Order: sequence, then C-alpha cells, then structure tokens
Amino acid sequence: MKALRHEAEALNKTGVTIREADPGDAVAGVPPRWVALPETTEEVAALMRVSAEHDLAVVPVGGGTKLHWGGPPERCDLLIDTCCLNEVLEHATGDLIVRTQAGVTMDTLAETLAGKGQELALDVPLDGATVGGTIATATAGPRRFRYGVPRDLLIGITVVLADGTVARSGGKVVKNVAGYDLGKLFSGSYGTLGIITEATFRLHPVPVDRRWITVELPVSGPAASGGAGGSDATVSSPEGVETLVAELAASQAEPSAIELDWPGARGEATVAALIEGTAARGRALAVQTLMGEHGIAQIIDEPPGWWTAPPGEDVLLELRIPPALAYAALRAIAARELPARVRGSVASTVLMIALPSDVGEPAFAEFVSGLRGDLGHLGGRLTVLAAPRELTLRVDRWGPASALPLMRRVKERFDPGRRFSPGRFVGGI
Repeated sequence: MKALRHEAEALNKTGVTIREADPGDAVAGVPPRWVALPETTEEVAALMRVSAEHDLAVVPVGGGTKLHWGGPPERCDLLIDTCCLNEVLEHATGDLIVRTQAGVTMDTLAETLAGKGQELALDVPLDGATVGGTIATATAGPRRFRYGVPRDLLIGITVVLADGTVARSGGKVVKNVAGYDLGKLFSGSYGTLGIITEATFRLHPVPVDRRWITVELPVSGPAASGGAGGSDATVSSPEGVETLVAELAASQAEPSAIELDWPGARGEATVAALIEGTAARGRALAVQTLMGEHGIAQIIDEPPGWWTAPPGEDVLLELRIPPALAYAALRAIAARELPARVRGSVASTVLMIALPSDVGEPAFAEFVSGLRGDLGHLGGRLTVLAAPRELTLRVDRWGPASALPLMRRVKERFDPGRRFSPGRFVGGI
C-alpha cells in the first residue's frame, strides 16, 4: 500500500489529471489502477518519466473503439487516455497538410477538413476512432485500394518513448531517432512501442462527385481437394469474383475502391466499386458496362448501407492474402462450413470475417487453424481481431509471423523494460 501511495503521489505531481480506474477502463479484461488525462505531449512525457521511475506498465487509449483488439496486457498500471489531446494544430490548405493531436477523432478531423474542401482519405470504419488509435492499429477503409493505409498518408509523427523522451520524425522535424522511420514503425504497433501524441498527414481535395456501382454475383463451385468438407464436398463461392476484380483493378475508369459483401456461403455476394472525381458519371457508366457482364449492375449516388462498416463486432477476424488469390480465399472460408460473413477490400484482399457470437470453442479453433492451414502456404495471414477470451485461449490471435525476431529487436530497442502494453502484440511483444 505504501508503494501504491508513492506512485499515486508521483503521478499527481506531474500536474496531469489523474483518477482511479473503474471497471469500464479494463483493457481486454485487465483493469488498470489509474487513468491519466494529459493535454500536451510534454505532459505525456512527464507521465512516462514517472512510469519509468516506478516501473509502471502503461497502455495508451484513444476512443476505445479497438481497445478489445489484441491480447490482454500482462500487466496494466496506468491507462493514458488521449481524449484531451484533441486539437487540430495546423491546417496548411495550400500544401494539403494537416498536423493534429492524437486524441482528435477521425469524424472531427473530417469535419474540420471538409470546411476547406479537403479530406484524409482513410474511411475509418469505426465511429469515435481517434487519429492515434487509427495509426496504432493501421486501420483503413475501402479506399485503401487507391490511397493506402495510415502509414502511406503519414508524413510526420511525434511520439513519447518509455523513458519520457519525445521523438519526432518526418514533417515538422524537431528531433529524429536516427535510422528509424517512426511513422512506419508505430503504424500497426498496437501501443507497444510508445505513445503517439501528434501526427501530420498528406491530404487530398474532396472529390467533386462520387458514384457507386454494384452487382450481385451468384455462388457456385466445387470444393478444392483437401478442404474442410473433403474432396467430394460442394462449396459455394461467388462466381466470377476473381475475374471481375481483376477487370475493375485494371480499368481505365480508375476506381478508388472495390469492395465485397458476402453475407454467407449460401447466398449471393455483392461487389461494389467507387468512382470519384471529375467525369465520375461517365466513368461510372463504363464500369457499369464492365460489371454488367457478371450480373445486373446499378449506379447509385450513395454508398451501399454496408459500405465501410465491419461485418460484425463480437467475433471478428482479418484475412490478408495476395489479390490474385481472392477466389481461393473465399472458397477456403466457405469450406470451413460456418456461417461466416465476409466483407472488405477485395482488390487489396484485406477481408474481414465475422462469425456468430455464439460460435463454440472447438468450431472456432477449427475454423481459425483450418483457414490458416489452407491459405498460409499461399501467403495468407489470419488475425483474430476480437473474440471472447474463452475463444482466444484456443488459438494464437496473430498466427505465424516471419518477422517476429526483427519485431522483438525493435521492441527491445524502444521499450527494453516492457512497460508499453506488454503482451498485447504478436508473439507476446
């Protein structure tokens, strides 16, 4: 108790607002002791100096929309909430650049930029997500096909390291960590290397027009030999999806996004393409003709209701595989014989898979291990983003990672005391 009192006193001396944690602050089921609400990068640095002195384990949180993603931390003493780091610091409209604090929500940033006719082209799928959380989880939406993911639009970043050092990289440079591209390292790091406090992004003008073209594809096709149902089983999968996606990706109409929504292995799948910018109507007509060779294609002025939304929340997986193998991936999912809903950027082949919330532990483990077995040798990688703890105990959330030795060396370099989100990332990093 005496040690806890000294730690609390040291945290309060930083001048940062500190409160005791409540049950709603738990990180993947692990409760912290305190929650800190810093307002500046310097206050975050002061908190980390105290954490280093008292060996406190720290977990950063933004909007909390993805706090249940990743593994539970081995320990969690201090939750650093970036909600008060909520200012858009600079918007250089002529240079198409914005510098913002990490706690600004993506919705707020979009509204601010839209007033000047500009946007950050990420289409983040979760309401309330913050800039820092979006970078930390490398989250992107449908237009990743054209614009990429956060690291591709990030031109500068400010982070606070485990000892309280403030490091900056890229645009607006004050201090660099020699030899490291911090933006790329921290993108997708799940808060295990440091705390993101500011980010500078490259922007794009808001398109003058947008049109979506949709087509429904029938399902058919025999199971591949060795699939979950055996070589004689019948597996339904969207017919012609691989050909259609290849045609769309190579089209001179230059779609910004090519998305798939497949409610289940027994029903039709919808492919939707986004055309935006100048002459969008004429380009959309050309895409409608192309897609019309596969079914009844329609042009709509608003996105489909499922556009950008994840297919589920309780049991959510992410599958990444080379684009040429989209059809093989869908067949492999159908072969597992669970009512899976698939949605995502089919041209980039980043697919989200939602399973029923009441899926049993053996069925879940078989689905994950079976899909990894079917697609791993083809370059596929399946990650369990969200699932109840009793399910994740049956599988490795992250699966095999060939870069794990390098990732561990980076973790050792940036956080040798394992104080940042220990155990949350690949290989228990």
